[in-house]
Amino acid sequence: MRSRRLHRWAAIPLSLLVTVVLAGCTQDELQGWLPTQPGTTNHVDRVIGLWVTSWIVLLCVGVVTWGLIIWAAVVYRRRKGQTGLPVQLRYNMPIEIFYTIIPLILVLGFFAFTARDQAAIEQPTAHPDVKIQVYGKRWSWDFNYVNEKVYSAGVQADFNPDGSINTDNLPVLYLPVGKSVQVQIESRDVIHSFWIVNFLYKKDMIPGKTNYEYFTPEKIGTYQGKCAELCGEFHSLMLFQVKVVSQKDYDAYIAAQRAAGFSGQLGANYDTNQNLPNNTGSEG
Repeated sequence: MRSRRLHRWAAIPLSLLVTVVLAGCTQDELQGWLPTQPGTTNHVDRVIGLWVTSWIVLLCVGVVTWGLIIWAAVVYRRRKGQTGLPVQLRYNMPIEIFYTIIPLILVLGFFAFTARDQAAIEQPTAHPDVKIQVYGKRWSWDFNYVNEKVYSAGVQADFNPDGSINTDNLPVLYLPVGKSVQVQIESRDVIHSFWIVNFLYKKDMIPGKTNYEYFTPEKIGTYQGKCAELCGEFHSLMLFQVKVVSQKDYDAYIAAQRAAGFSGQLGANYDTNQNLPNNTGSEG
């Protein structure tokens, strides 16, 4: 009878483990439900690998922990006829070494792999094919195409009559597929965060400080972007799109901007905070 009960208890963590393994059959689960597809940029696969591997390790730790808890509860439960307290132990040296060393190894391992991947993602590109300067502003975006000397000034998203967000007039950042990109990130007023969701890459935009992102978009398509830092009343409407297009379509867009009169650059003279360091107030 006791053996059957132990088998039933042991079946619980085993069933959970089998469920988790079987649930990993779809692409969404295999990439940890991240909002992207492998190969979207040159960094995406690296981020997916780090994320999924971390969760696998943590789930294994969880299964072992749950199993030990259940095992201890079953094996050392009070049995019929038992009275008093069980034998009390002050310490158990092997167990204390185990739960000190193993977590330390896990933490060091997570740190090492995270530092490795972060260093690779943040490695500056020596000679990027495309240079973009992005200004975050309440509550929209300005894009300067530095090499081409054209710009795009964005406006805040608004609402449709039914209460949904109107995305027809969102700022659009055009990028050529397969070309290395440097994004220079600035803020005109408060702290924002430049986030291209499908690229799994975001970075804070801090007044008075310049940050950079480096990546190569590798799949043609339209991707969603937003501010990822609470920046005020209309933070939720600070949206934009990224269109990754062929070099021919990129050149056509640049030519259209130039023909429409959007030549030059939108400089720091449009910043709300005019007393920021290094703000010369020069015209774009």
